[in-house]
Amino acid sequence: MNKKTMEKFKENLLLTKTKILNGGILRSNEDLHISSDDLPDEADLANSVINQQVTFNIRQRELSKLRFIDEALHRIEKGTFGCCEECDEAIGAKRLENQPWTTLCIEHAEEAERGTSYAKMG
Repeated sequence: MNKKTMEKFKENLLLTKTKILNGGILRSNEDLHISSDDLPDEADLANSVINQQVTFNIRQRELSKLRFIDEALHRIEKGTFGCCEECDEAIGAKRLENQPWTTLCIEHAEEAERGTSYAKMG
């Protein structure tokens, strides 16, 4: 991968990281506390718990994405960005454009997904 393309990916990764950090989801505490005054019945309590879980899941996903972005930025610095961790072949440009933090080519990503699916079924 040439230096210009690598810089483009680095800029995109940094932009995505900035959007996540400035997006507010990681700082918002609104859905994470329950006031007993606001919960007159069990349905309201259940709704509040569901909202908390959704907020928590979104935060976890964004924190994971931040970690993957930081790892991708590190691979850019090491010169290993864009190479599949399994086969050392180049990861497709379209895949990197859609998910620049990926570490697997499409073939190995599909293999990993199938392995996860089978593990869940068993």
